[in-house]
Amino acid sequence: MLRTLDIVLIVVMTGAATVTYTIKHKAENKLEEVRSLDAQIKLEEDTIDLLRADWALLTQPNRLDRLVTAYDKDLQLVPTDPTQLAHPEELPMLKADVPPPEEKDSKGKKKAAPAVAARESQETDEISTGSVAR
Repeated sequence: MLRTLDIVLIVVMTGAATVTYTIKHKAENKLEEVRSLDAQIKLEEDTIDLLRADWALLTQPNRLDRLVTAYDKDLQLVPTDPTQLAHPEELPMLKADVPPPEEKDSKGKKKAAPAVAARESQETDEISTGSVAR
C-alpha cells in the first residue's frame, strides 16, 4: 500500500512540475513579445519625432522665402490678399443640401415635390470627376 501511494504522489508531483514549467514558458514568451512591441513603439515614436523636426525645417519662413524668390519666374506666386480668404459659412450650399422647391396645387396649397429632389440628388451622384473610370 505504501508503494502505491508513493507512485501516485510522484506522478502528481511530476504533473505539477510540468504544468508549472509550461506556465513559466508561456509567461516568458509573452514577456518577450511585450519587449518587442515596446521596441517597435519606441522606433515609431523616434520616427515621428524625426519627421516633425524635418517638417519644422522644411516650413521655415526664411527657407520658403528663398524658394519663392528662386522660382518666382516659373511659378509666378503672389501673396494672398486677406479679402481672398473665405469662411465656411460664406460658401454656397451644396446642391444636395438645397431643400426641394415647393409647388402649389390648383387650390393654392403648398405641396412638396419629392421627384424633383430625388432627380437632383441623382444628378449630383452622376458627376464625373475624372478620377475614377465609370
